[in-house]
Amino acid sequence: MTVPVVLAGARGHGRWHLDNIRRLQDKGIVRLAGICELTPLTGDEIPEGLGAPEQSADFGALLDSTGARIAVVCTPIPTHTDLALTAAGKGVHLLLEKPPAPSYAEFRRMADGVAAAQVACQIGFQSLGSHAVPAIRRMIDEGVIGELTGVGGAGAWARPEAYYRRAPWAGKRRLNGVEVIDGALTNPLAHAVATALALAGAPRAEDVSAIETELLRANAIESDDTSCVRVTTAQDLPVTVAVTLCAEHPGEPYVLVHGSGGRITFWYKQDRVLLQRAGHGPEEYEYGRTDLLENLVDHLTDSAELLVTPEATGSFMKVVEAIRRAPDPTPLPAGTWQLLPDEQRRVVPGIDGLVAAAADTLALYSELGAPWTPPNAPRKEVST
Repeated sequence: MTVPVVLAGARGHGRWHLDNIRRLQDKGIVRLAGICELTPLTGDEIPEGLGAPEQSADFGALLDSTGARIAVVCTPIPTHTDLALTAAGKGVHLLLEKPPAPSYAEFRRMADGVAAAQVACQIGFQSLGSHAVPAIRRMIDEGVIGELTGVGGAGAWARPEAYYRRAPWAGKRRLNGVEVIDGALTNPLAHAVATALALAGAPRAEDVSAIETELLRANAIESDDTSCVRVTTAQDLPVTVAVTLCAEHPGEPYVLVHGSGGRITFWYKQDRVLLQRAGHGPEEYEYGRTDLLENLVDHLTDSAELLVTPEATGSFMKVVEAIRRAPDPTPLPAGTWQLLPDEQRRVVPGIDGLVAAAADTLALYSELGAPWTPPNAPRKEVST
């Protein structure tokens, strides 16, 4: 019997979920029972093969009328907690898109409410469904690269200025008095942060002892587009992630695991791993990936272990909270960024190398000598 699913938020990134639901529906695993959007999708917006699911702007009513067992929530960040609790209150299980909330308080309200309702909740960090993650953790535990000394993350992406006009909340830290925190580290490159923390063995909130942030922006937005963060874990391990949406030559983001006798590079969007260690030639591996919606269905029907529980994203949410509490990102001075007219996007010269160097050395931009970092950088927050 297929599991009925309601999708809340079917445009933008929600289109990916529509296509994935169609894939799983073709396999006989789920059935798209409903779509929740403020403006109903047209027939052309619904992928062929999904039929004519019920549509409504009333999420709770739609869950009732469709008999949904799972809700996929891919709506603006500030709406996540309330929608998750609406579903949980009706006994509907959840796939909640990342970031799960714009603040740690909202995250705890969501996670505690879901736990009290005894429904399953999967957080949509697809990279944590990669079979490379447990494989790398085994390599670390077996001492393949010696003693673990730190984890770096690097993301050099590009986004046009139009990216920040795609929705009212895009590039905002707050909107109409409500916190959004839509920055490079917390949304488009959030996977780099969450994956680095997972590989460091520090996925939970209590695994974090301190967080340092450097938040900057080249674009005319509120949030950061060029940033770095260094988390010190409870085991005194540094986890440094540097990102930008203003790359000169955009490339695949990756996480770099440092050991006393080698290192492991994980290109998490490709499920590709490079192992380099003393006394051996380089070894490359490619891994499969478990889809998170499919894993949620397997958890409900066959008691499979849930891959990305809310608690497994607690340390990521501590990073979101540190960014929320930090001063607004520093605008990069005139002359330190350029506009590419053909692509209508802003570029920070030299940023690609700084992003890579931060992951390689576990240093922050200011420590690498970036001339545009503010004089009081970095901002450090001790986790409580």
